[in-house]
Amino acid sequence: MLTEEEKRLSEGAIWRKWGPYLSERQWGTVREDYSADGDAWNYLTHEQSRSRAYRWGEDGIAGISDDQQLLCFAITLWNGKDPILKERLFGLTNSEGNHGEDVKEYYFYLDNVPTHSYMKYLYKYPHDAFPYEKLLLENRRRTRLDPEYELLDTGIFNEDQYFDVFVEYAKAAPEDILIKISVINHGPKAFLHLLPTLWFRNTWSWGLQNGKPELSLEKESTIKAGNYWLTCESADSFLFTENNTNTEKLFGTPNATPYVKDGIHEAIVQGNKKATNPSNRGTKAAAYYPLSIGSKETATVTLRLCTEQKKSFSEEIFLKRKQEADAFYKQITPSSISLDMKNIQRQAYAGLLWNKQVYHYNVDQWLKGDPNSPKPPDGHKKRNRKWWHFDSYEVLSMPDKWEYPWFAAWDLAFHSVAFARIDPLFAKTQLLFLTKVWTMHPAGQLPAYEWNFSDVNPPVHAWAALRVYQIEFETYGRKDRNFLERIFQKLLLNFTWWAAQNDRGGRNIFEGGFLGLDNIGPFDRSTMAPNGGILEEPDATGWMGMYCLYLFEIAVELASENPVYEDMVIKFFEHFIMIADAINDIGGNTYGLWDQESGFYYSLLTSPNCKSIQLNYDSFVGIVPLFAITSRNPLDPKLPKFKIDFEWVLNQWKERIEHVIDVSKIKEKNQVLLSLSSANKLKRILEKVFDENQFLSPYGIRSVSRALHQKAYILPINGKEFRLDYEPAESTTALFGGNSNWRGPIWFPLNFLLIESLQRFALFLGEEFKIEYPKGSKTLLSLNAISKDLSLRLIKIFLKDEKGKRPLYGGIEKFQTDPHWKDYILFHEY
Repeated sequence: MLTEEEKRLSEGAIWRKWGPYLSERQWGTVREDYSADGDAWNYLTHEQSRSRAYRWGEDGIAGISDDQQLLCFAITLWNGKDPILKERLFGLTNSEGNHGEDVKEYYFYLDNVPTHSYMKYLYKYPHDAFPYEKLLLENRRRTRLDPEYELLDTGIFNEDQYFDVFVEYAKAAPEDILIKISVINHGPKAFLHLLPTLWFRNTWSWGLQNGKPELSLEKESTIKAGNYWLTCESADSFLFTENNTNTEKLFGTPNATPYVKDGIHEAIVQGNKKATNPSNRGTKAAAYYPLSIGSKETATVTLRLCTEQKKSFSEEIFLKRKQEADAFYKQITPSSISLDMKNIQRQAYAGLLWNKQVYHYNVDQWLKGDPNSPKPPDGHKKRNRKWWHFDSYEVLSMPDKWEYPWFAAWDLAFHSVAFARIDPLFAKTQLLFLTKVWTMHPAGQLPAYEWNFSDVNPPVHAWAALRVYQIEFETYGRKDRNFLERIFQKLLLNFTWWAAQNDRGGRNIFEGGFLGLDNIGPFDRSTMAPNGGILEEPDATGWMGMYCLYLFEIAVELASENPVYEDMVIKFFEHFIMIADAINDIGGNTYGLWDQESGFYYSLLTSPNCKSIQLNYDSFVGIVPLFAITSRNPLDPKLPKFKIDFEWVLNQWKERIEHVIDVSKIKEKNQVLLSLSSANKLKRILEKVFDENQFLSPYGIRSVSRALHQKAYILPINGKEFRLDYEPAESTTALFGGNSNWRGPIWFPLNFLLIESLQRFALFLGEEFKIEYPKGSKTLLSLNAISKDLSLRLIKIFLKDEKGKRPLYGGIEKFQTDPHWKDYILFHEY
């Protein structure tokens, strides 16, 4: 029986028109950067953001917008002491933080459902002046060897002198949104200025359209906004201005209008009543609620945004949507798990859903500039110029709407797999987005991320497409072959691009650069190798082997009903064997990446004079080849051509395939194992992986071996030393801004893929195949048992331990013991 939320999902896009699509940081993004040097962080800063109209999007706190981000709503706060209104989240830029950019606020995504019919968000706002300058100066003073200076470290939350601002949304209909703002004062009696704010994104200043929309004050405390009305019950007053840049303040030139973007800030904080429009018209407006809140008391404000005038807040509808959200998650939550685990899962899904964003970026228009704006400098045209065709105006899943308010190709693939359980339609649209004619490069490359679309993210999209297809079938009983066929056709182009562009040696051993693993190596893999040569990588080659096998699996699925696809089954089967032959040097015709002595895969750095250096440091790079694993029945009567081809390969390529095709189960189970790593190689690799002095931690698999903590890896080339250390916390290097660290932390997606791979090996090798786990324990476990233990180790990061503390929060006492903090979960990138 379908839940009410599932019924809404079945009605299509209508219920998705409004959602949490507002970014939490539009300032400092590439889209807003029209500088000559490409320094996006300093072109449009947080300081400028309250006075400068954005070109490509909007931002706000706990905000929502329509799916075109034309009309936006968010909360604005002022405690009477801050130098500015709190309209958006603050954080340090790449050059300001001692470990790169970092948001310096406390906010939590508490609940959400796929149609956004119910949502809940918490923002913690101090009584005292927000310590902007203190955070900036102290982090600037600290070195990369020091910890970051956080908002809690300033002492501003001491003695509980802060407000909990809960913002909840419930939809009575697709375009009828109930809003409840509940402010709890945890400290002594205090005053809070609350300004729920409604505004139009500026689409009129750039010379691309005629006219502009308008907000106006109607009777009975209602703001009219085109076809919408925002009813603001019991508002004290209203303030209106224009969402236009304050050019006089920022650039010393006269303003085009007397009322500008920071007009409400000027009126409230500076007391300048002339800064807002007395006729109550404009493109940005706020309802004003001056709240005096006693100690431990709660003040509540209710509003309603809808397409009908004068509709008041309905507590009955609001409570009903909350109950329906509970019913929806009850369907997908195992009843056997603890309440703590249920809370973690619910907040994890909430975070996934809250981090949707309207992503608007037309690269051609961005490169050329707008008719009413100065022509961009020549330096501006260097970034993404090969992607002038890229044009996005879609709701996308972001890794994080503050630190990463832009999509990343492989992140989007992982998100899609997570979305498939709760919203398979959205999951499929995300994967298809990357392959559209106006996003995918004509040569077949997928756009990596906003800072450089030409960078290379791991090709996990065939895996993601098949998993989304399978999860939808497992959960909802639907097989969307149309989706699978559509994406398969586009991924063929992408696979061809990979094979042509990232195998310069023509050896089926691949390059690829940093592959999303930022600083995991001793030097920057995204630039030219330090000796001017070629870096051949086990992770790039492993990803390609995995890509081969998942395209093979998709082709098998499609060929079961359409024999045309059987040719592609054979193509990827043979291509996989060639990659496996190359990485393992089975045929003896090339240098492979397998080191027999160490029992691990390592990169090869080949100089222009063809001299090769093995980079024998232990990192997740050498584990990735394990991801290329599947088992298949080569005698399947639905694949008659594949049966013939398989038998030919078995006879003609006998020496090359014996280490990558295990036929031991063919008579017993009609199954063969296809993998880059044989069972013997698997054991050798897992000896390192399951060693607690190397990769295995209490909370999952580390990204580099802990042994590097005792002895760093040093690579001398041309009189320079390149170094790789074990760094389980923030990075001490400046690579990729210094904020992204693959030198020790645990990365969930790669751990997830490893667990899936172990389960696939177990399916073929059976329970009798056992490995010592952990190494040195003398305990032999099956791969299934190990995969379950690794899953629990990952979950333990968030779970309360026997002392009631969460490993996630380490020694941060506020998060560990305070009843108003300890059950709110943050999901960091690693």
